[in-house]
Amino acid sequence: MTAAALREPGERVGRGWTGALSLANGAIWVGWYGPLQILLAAQAEELAPAGTPKETVLAWVTGVGAVVSLAANPVCGALSDRTTSRWGRRTPWIVAGAAGGAAALLLLSAAGSVWWLAAGWCLVQLTLNAAFAAVTAAVPDQVPRSQRGVVGGWLGAAQLLGVVAGTGLATVAGGTVAGYAACAVFTVAGVLPYVVGHRDPRLPPAARPPWDRRGFARSFRISPRRHPDLAWAWLTRFLINVSNSVVLLYLLYFLRDRLRHEDPEGGVLVLTAVNGVTMLATVVVGGAWSDRVGRRKPFVLWAGTLMAAATGLLALWQTWPGALVAAAVLGVGFGVFTSVDFALMTDVLPTAMDRGKDLGVINIANSLPQVAAPAIAAPVVTHLGGYRVLYLAAAVIGLAGAVLVTRIRGVE
Repeated sequence: MTAAALREPGERVGRGWTGALSLANGAIWVGWYGPLQILLAAQAEELAPAGTPKETVLAWVTGVGAVVSLAANPVCGALSDRTTSRWGRRTPWIVAGAAGGAAALLLLSAAGSVWWLAAGWCLVQLTLNAAFAAVTAAVPDQVPRSQRGVVGGWLGAAQLLGVVAGTGLATVAGGTVAGYAACAVFTVAGVLPYVVGHRDPRLPPAARPPWDRRGFARSFRISPRRHPDLAWAWLTRFLINVSNSVVLLYLLYFLRDRLRHEDPEGGVLVLTAVNGVTMLATVVVGGAWSDRVGRRKPFVLWAGTLMAAATGLLALWQTWPGALVAAAVLGVGFGVFTSVDFALMTDVLPTAMDRGKDLGVINIANSLPQVAAPAIAAPVVTHLGGYRVLYLAAAVIGLAGAVLVTRIRGVE
């Protein structure tokens, strides 16, 4: 008899479960985006050695952190797959990851050098990715396919609210140390309703495969030839996220150095809020609509195309009103993409035993763009044409990702 943790879920989840998991997801994003939007940029400017551009320091710090994320998400997801705790496969990792992430944020707040800044950010990425891998894997564990679009929509809404809340906390807390402390407290508090009020299906020890170190290492290579739909879905997510990461990475510097905005930190918060409002208007609706019609690819295609158009607008209309319009349009597209693409990814997972590991590999398409974006953005901004060329290139990359979703065959 198949263990409950490995069965394809058939019973619809309730609003309480969805709300608690969504809050946990949003809390993790607070821990990521308070630093990414405001705090790391401020520290990079303060700690940059004489003669070293702040953009280069920020690119290096976020880049090495993203490398840690590349490994942490799939490895922690795979370890959670094998966890036989009486609290389930995922809950122990959510608890440990959130608590460790909060401690790492407090350590990061005291950074006194670029090396300390990089080490602290790597620790944040390691711990929060452990929690994030477990949160995302809980969806295919417990949510039936016909409900994953709407659940993905609520997770996406929580993600966006986490970005807004993290940016807001970092902006209004009253300094770098206070900003990190506020994000740390929110991260811990946000996961409590799920871990206290809900349990994951338990994996019996007898159902866990024998440990094989070499087999464990080989399992992270998912063959594109054997699983082409998963490969195309991964590439779609990667390219669209590269485009989006390029837009977000230097937003503070874009407002300060290109638009000469009088309050660039406040401007980032305003643009994030505008983007958030329009995303909230579409993220749950898009996922629910996708569930209703039973199709995923058209939603991803048109959402990605709209996002590329918004990024191109940011390149061609470089004014504060132009930035506001671009942020609004980008939010509409990203809302639909976030919910429907997540549902699409869970639909192409190969096996129930490896859901956490496979989603961790898929989530590399979220973290690898944090490496690719600085590598693209830093030389373009400083030597190859500035922000206009940067955002045009980002638009082309995002459009390519949207088109490639049509290569998926096993999902409509």
